[in-house]
Amino acid sequence: MTYWRPSLAAGLLVIFTLVAVPGFGQEKEPFLVGRLLVAAPQMGDPRFAKTVIYMVSHNPSGAFGLIINRAFGAGPMKEFIKGFDIDASAVEGDIRLHYGGPVSPAVGFVLHTADYKGPDTQVVNDQMAMTTEKSVLQAIAEGRGPRGSLVAFGYAGWGAGQLEGEIAKGDWFSIPAEEKLIFDADLKTKWSRASAKVRVKL
Repeated sequence: MTYWRPSLAAGLLVIFTLVAVPGFGQEKEPFLVGRLLVAAPQMGDPRFAKTVIYMVSHNPSGAFGLIINRAFGAGPMKEFIKGFDIDASAVEGDIRLHYGGPVSPAVGFVLHTADYKGPDTQVVNDQMAMTTEKSVLQAIAEGRGPRGSLVAFGYAGWGAGQLEGEIAKGDWFSIPAEEKLIFDADLKTKWSRASAKVRVKL
């Protein structure tokens, strides 16, 4: 596992900011909100080859998701939290920073279980939510954060009708999201395990 230098992490990660997801909360069936998007084996775009994406938003205006099986590296949680001017004296363990997608790579997102809700949390469904403000990091530092969380920088985004076109071409498959798979630390096998759940022959 690649570990970052704490001084570098502290300098870079203060870019974490509040971001509004366009159209969030306007979804209606049969859109893919709250599901996993699994790249087909023949995916031609190398940025998305063998990726698994949690779909946060999907509506007629476009779609927004976070890749959950790629990471930049890992390092001490204490150093990460301190980079946001939060008291990290009681924080232990490591944190992995995920590559959420190619769009806005300097912007941070925390995808987490819905048992936590802060002032700027965007609830996806009964199981999952997303926060783009450091209040969730404060909660984690104080031991009152979500049961499960994933920190990502950047996201995957599609314009109106773009994702639907890619699905029609066979670039993507959709499966129900499972908390265990989303937060599982075994990133190397996450795509193959997700692919095994697709109910068509790949």
